[in-house]
Amino acid sequence: MIEKTTVELTDNHEFRIAGDTACSDLNPKALLLAAAAKCSGLTAMMLMERMRVTPKRLEITYSGELNTEQVQAESIFRSFHAVYNVECGADDQQEKASRALTLTHEKYCGMTQMLRKIAPVSHEIAIVSTEPETTAVK
Repeated sequence: MIEKTTVELTDNHEFRIAGDTACSDLNPKALLLAAAAKCSGLTAMMLMERMRVTPKRLEITYSGELNTEQVQAESIFRSFHAVYNVECGADDQQEKASRALTLTHEKYCGMTQMLRKIAPVSHEIAIVSTEPETTAVK
C-alpha cells in the first residue's frame, strides 16, 4: 500500500497540508510523511532565501510504500519517494531552485536523513516557469 501526504506553501510563506486535511485527520504513518514534507519545505525555503529565490508556488509530496495492504499498527515502510513541484520566474531562478531542492533532499533535511535509516528515499523535481518566453525581434 502507498501512503501519501502533500504540503504546500501558503501566501503567508508557511506550509500546510494540502486540501482541507488537518493533522488530527491523519494516521501516524501519514503524519510522518507530512513531517518529512514540511521539514523539506522549510529547509528548501531557507536555502532558496540564501540564493535569493522566491518561488511563486512550492508543493512537496512524500509517499511511502508500506509492507501491508492496509495501514496497520505493525505496518512499516519499505521505501519513500518525494516529489518537489516549484513554480518560479526566470531561468536563473529555476536553476537556483533546482539546486536548493537537490541540496535539501540529499544533504540538509534532517527528516529525509532519518527516513533513509528506515528505507531508501528517492525523489524528483519539477520546475515550472511563470515568465513568458521572450523572442528577439529585429
